[in-house]
Amino acid sequence: MELPLQLRSAIENELYSSVSELTSRVSFLSESYRSGTGHSKPGCTLSREDVSAYTVYRMPATYAAVYASLTHAKERFPGWTPSSLLDVGAGPGTVMWAAGEIWPELKEITLVERNGYMIDLGKKLSIYSHIPAVKNAEWINADIMDDWDIAPHSIVTASYVLNELSEEDGTALVNRLWGKTQDVLVIIEPGTPESFMRLKMARDLLISQGAITLAPCPHNNTCPVPEGDWCHFSQRVARTRLHRMVKSGTLSYEDEKFSFLCMSRNQGINIDGLVIRHPQIRKGHIKLKLCTSNGITECTVTRKNKEEFRHARKLLWGSVIRSTSKESS
Repeated sequence: MELPLQLRSAIENELYSSVSELTSRVSFLSESYRSGTGHSKPGCTLSREDVSAYTVYRMPATYAAVYASLTHAKERFPGWTPSSLLDVGAGPGTVMWAAGEIWPELKEITLVERNGYMIDLGKKLSIYSHIPAVKNAEWINADIMDDWDIAPHSIVTASYVLNELSEEDGTALVNRLWGKTQDVLVIIEPGTPESFMRLKMARDLLISQGAITLAPCPHNNTCPVPEGDWCHFSQRVARTRLHRMVKSGTLSYEDEKFSFLCMSRNQGINIDGLVIRHPQIRKGHIKLKLCTSNGITECTVTRKNKEEFRHARKLLWGSVIRSTSKESS
């Protein structure tokens, strides 16, 4: 996948003039992100230059993870269209761009972000959008742990936020997000064991309050992923021209690994399972690792069953196994 044309144009038009400075700051932020020192940890203030570099360096990959996660929510909840979006810890507005592409009918978008430079850049980028709700989004300058007074929204999102908080603050935020959710809550985090554990605890907490797991899990039972393992997915995104320049990258794409959680106040469609690893395609058979209501299972589909084998060849990491057709979503 790639960023929407309007967003690619916005980033290049607004940030292209400072390539040499961006290259220097991207190098620093990239190392911080990989090492886990976290340039955006609580109490750390990003400069205007840092915000520009962060947007060029991280926005495409974050967009890819968000778009994939929201697409899962849409596919598990067919016929539902959110009227309003609340994104907490919005950065330069990555989530609203993805949500606008998936649900262009959105009427209202509210974003909470503490960094004024992020808000300034987010507003500049949003002007390029063809989605009215993105163009007219309301930005609220506040810390995610502040006592902001915002009415409930149809869909509430938080991306790459929990991993920046203490366990206690993370629990408080999840409770607050659920309190602002009319229909669906989506939380997205890096695809690491630590972030998955945060999401696993958030899922348990929300289920105890009556929430229904919409995705990725095909059930509302206790998570069957064993200790030492973690549930995550991968999304490939095309790099922008500016991204390749500041990263001195040779590849035209990058793969973003992420974990996510979609919780709903209403039941979505029933599915048989979810492919949680790359299918192992061998001569004459395909091995699948699935998450099902009966736990983690492994199955082998052979050429002897031509119909099932044909469907299995279409399956990818993250594909849904439907109850009726057995096909990928």
